[in-house]
Amino acid sequence: MRMGLLGAGRIGRIHGLNVAARADASLVSVGDASPEAAAALAASTGAKTATAEAIISDASIDAILICTPTDTHADLIEAAVSAGKAVFCEKPVDLDADRIRRCLKVVERSGKPLMIGFNRRFDPNFAALESRLRAGDAGAIEIVSVISRDPSPPPVDYVKRSGGLFRDMMIHDFDMARFLLAEEPVEVFALGSALVDPAIGEAGDVDTAAVLMKTASGRIAQISNSRRATYGYDQRIEVHGSKGMLRAGNIHETTVEIATGAGFRADPVQNFFLERYAAAYRAELDAFIAACKGGKAATPSGLDGLKAQILADAATESARTGKPVSVTLGAL
Repeated sequence: MRMGLLGAGRIGRIHGLNVAARADASLVSVGDASPEAAAALAASTGAKTATAEAIISDASIDAILICTPTDTHADLIEAAVSAGKAVFCEKPVDLDADRIRRCLKVVERSGKPLMIGFNRRFDPNFAALESRLRAGDAGAIEIVSVISRDPSPPPVDYVKRSGGLFRDMMIHDFDMARFLLAEEPVEVFALGSALVDPAIGEAGDVDTAAVLMKTASGRIAQISNSRRATYGYDQRIEVHGSKGMLRAGNIHETTVEIATGAGFRADPVQNFFLERYAAAYRAELDAFIAACKGGKAATPSGLDGLKAQILADAATESARTGKPVSVTLGAL
């Protein structure tokens, strides 16, 4: 497959290098608002640089990877599928659910695959947990718990344009909760505080948050987020069911432990998402290429992106009002 990449920043570089490392795909062109960034990634992958318009209109390119700023995603998706390209787009499609709906209508009319970058579904540990959950190892699902805490907060300038913690950070966890629950939430209750950096609160956002969600049958999901974890990048999942519990823990820098009279000590957990989810990004690309070749549907889909956005919007509203928010994720 011949691919074009839009956006040569941190995540774009990961995807570009992963494509270039494959035998069944090649990175043809890279475009970025920064010519220097595009040139650097092109030099690392053997690609050429081009504008977004040129990449989208290039008839030799089969698929487009969109890793640009959020406010460009929907327009680029529409342009790419209308040009006959399969599309992989980093989350979210847009910060506005109605704009996402309009975009998905264009995608549907085009008949081209659209996959959204909820990479955590492809983490080997989380994927194995979900597989065993579907096999019934834990019995009937009762409580899903998702913990996601960053090592340190982002710059305040980023916070101001991010859409807020629920839409920017927790949106991954909303998708993971849906992935594991296998039943749509119907109610969302959220709490948020600015405990890490007062400037985040002054910018109108929170850096510490918790969400409870309930499905129609009564299953519960709980999500915990923080912009600060002094011990590293904290990524854990637990599913409790009628037969027992499934749990996926953090990944440490090494598996070495030392035992002394003071107790047991292990090496720190991995400190950043790029290393923590390196395998997930590769597996994600596997799934996208398979979808493009017609082997499987593109999952997570644009509809998955919309549903996660609706949950993030509901959590934002709940945190603002202090009241639960009802959601309907069935027919959208």
